[in-house]
Amino acid sequence: MAKKGNNRSDQDSPWKLILRQYFQEAIEFFFADIAEQIDWTKPIAFLDKEFQQLTPNSEIGKRFADQLVKVYQKGGNSIILLIHLEVQAEPEDIFPERIFTYLIRIFDYFHQAPISLVILCDSDKDWRPSEYNFTTLGSSLQFNFTSVKLLDYAADWEELEASQNVFATVVMTHLKAQETKNRPTARKQWKLTLVKRLYERGYARSAILSLFTFVDWIMILPEAAKVEFWQELKVYEEQRKMPYITSVEQIGYDRGVEAEAERSQERLLEAQRLSQERLLEAQRSSQERLLEAQRSLLIRQLTRKIGFMSINAIDRINILPIDQLESLGEALLDFGSIADLITWLEK
Repeated sequence: MAKKGNNRSDQDSPWKLILRQYFQEAIEFFFADIAEQIDWTKPIAFLDKEFQQLTPNSEIGKRFADQLVKVYQKGGNSIILLIHLEVQAEPEDIFPERIFTYLIRIFDYFHQAPISLVILCDSDKDWRPSEYNFTTLGSSLQFNFTSVKLLDYAADWEELEASQNVFATVVMTHLKAQETKNRPTARKQWKLTLVKRLYERGYARSAILSLFTFVDWIMILPEAAKVEFWQELKVYEEQRKMPYITSVEQIGYDRGVEAEAERSQERLLEAQRLSQERLLEAQRSSQERLLEAQRSLLIRQLTRKIGFMSINAIDRINILPIDQLESLGEALLDFGSIADLITWLEK
């Protein structure tokens, strides 16, 4: 279950989770023409490790999720297709360039161009990126990618309600989350409506729980409205004799309390360990500075006592431990020449 709280800003987790669980449904819902060309009887592979090498953390941007997926095209030749799917949260000036950059990186890595697909989740109806191009002294490039805008689905609300595809619920959730941003009562009611819809669609228990995780994460409620939501959902589940969500929620809450206690203990132990490490490091640094000062003083004293010393002699002094430095400090009083120092070092 998703963590509860009103300050969650990481939208990446629910989108990535739902895309990984229902990738075929996502492509069929948003990009039907492309879905028809894919052989869904063959395995899907999420190329996470490879994609991480192509997308440094410094370039994350304002996205909700991105995936690089290997699928197979229909036909007897088993042609491999790479799909780069990006879920973009907000308008971004460099977004088309970024999609093009990933295409180049993916092509360079795999020696194969990906199918670039974009889901736009922002609230700006006029922002609709779909291409990147440039012309430089006779050289030019035109790169087009396929994008869909979630705002456009609001006009087809009845079709969303009638759809059995799980991503109809995903889109409805996102649209209502935007619409009820500053209206907690309306959001609570829509959240309850969308969750009830999961039961009414006849989804399996696992699908209900997966979709609820998405709904619960996206449609965050203030504490008072959250309490009302759980009370009303519990009554609804009891009426249907299907306590799927509330029972798991209670288990999640109980485990969450235990986990938080464990995390607190771990944080305390970690703080103690770091404190001890810093203390030891400070002690080591202090000892090293003291040792360095003693060596520097001895070298100056020796230079004044016996004159110029070779680099080799200085290097040998610089590796002496503190007890031998102290002995050398006493012995130098009897030195008359560099030979006396060399004799002492040899001993």
